[in-house]
Amino acid sequence: MKRLLFALILLGAGAAHAHRPSDSTVRLLVDGARIDGRWDIALRDLDAAVGLDGDGDGKVTGRELRTAARAIDDYALARLVLRADGAPCPARVVDRGFARHSDGGYAVLTLVADCPRPPRRLAVDYQLLFDLDPQHRGLVSVASGNGTQTIILRAGAAHGDFTALALAPGRELVGFIVEGVLHIWAGTDHILFLLALLLPSVLGAGLGVVASDVGKTVTAFTVAHSLTLALAGLGIVRLPARFVETAIAVTVVLAALNNLRPVAATRWPVAFCLGLLHGFGFSNVLGDLGMGGGRLVTALLGFNVGVELGQAAIVLVFLPLAYAMRRTWAYRRLVLGLGSLSIAGIATYWAIDRFLS
Repeated sequence: MKRLLFALILLGAGAAHAHRPSDSTVRLLVDGARIDGRWDIALRDLDAAVGLDGDGDGKVTGRELRTAARAIDDYALARLVLRADGAPCPARVVDRGFARHSDGGYAVLTLVADCPRPPRRLAVDYQLLFDLDPQHRGLVSVASGNGTQTIILRAGAAHGDFTALALAPGRELVGFIVEGVLHIWAGTDHILFLLALLLPSVLGAGLGVVASDVGKTVTAFTVAHSLTLALAGLGIVRLPARFVETAIAVTVVLAALNNLRPVAATRWPVAFCLGLLHGFGFSNVLGDLGMGGGRLVTALLGFNVGVELGQAAIVLVFLPLAYAMRRTWAYRRLVLGLGSLSIAGIATYWAIDRFLS
């Protein structure tokens, strides 16, 4: 019991520092020995790295962006290394621009790299922002005459190989499955929402009732977020990232408060309705990759499978412990009561912080 409560407290402590995902997108086009590229980097990330906001007013103006252009170039190029069959392909910035993505403003660097010869294997080493934000991800897409491939790079897995500029069958799918697992494990708001739904589920009359309640709740959440993940990923429905992230925090508050003052006795409809918003949150990682057709279907399928595997792992770890302790005073008062109150408090902080940011 103490271990379970301690785990919830640690999760809550880490959750208080949760923030919006930090991503940049690198799109490369291989044309013979020349590589043309576009690199989109969030202004908020560049501000943390090189200090764009010169007057400290909390906003980055076009003038401040132009003033910091050389610093941005130097910082970015030092953290992206391209090699063709082992030989370096020095990259340079030939133009700069600005783009607005769903989560805010981005600096756009237009790149050109010259290789000694047309590459059969292109290696990409990516180190942007990992020293400042270990959860940062680089979404790297490489296009050639043989098609387009995408790899997601992160701290500890910052090297990508594009062999013969055609991925082995299934490698891209596996990459997105892994990304889905890591995304839900790193998404503390999604984990706390799931735990808030599971905390009272073990109080049923017997194992069969508990298993049925958990099965319905998890299935409803899965169906709901899978639906909106597909709609958002296919571009049918898109919502502003700021609204989505704030609304997700509110869903965590509502799920936790329902444990303290039950309004909905049956949890699966709540899981379904609130899970719809979480699908839009899961779609953020896919939103700016610019994929279409079969590759987008592959990404959606792999990412969703990964999310479900990550979610199943959380359920399988939490449920046996909670079920074994469900009849104790400590579980009912501390884990369920104090745990739900803590989750509600943390998520309220998130909602306010995300709304105001």
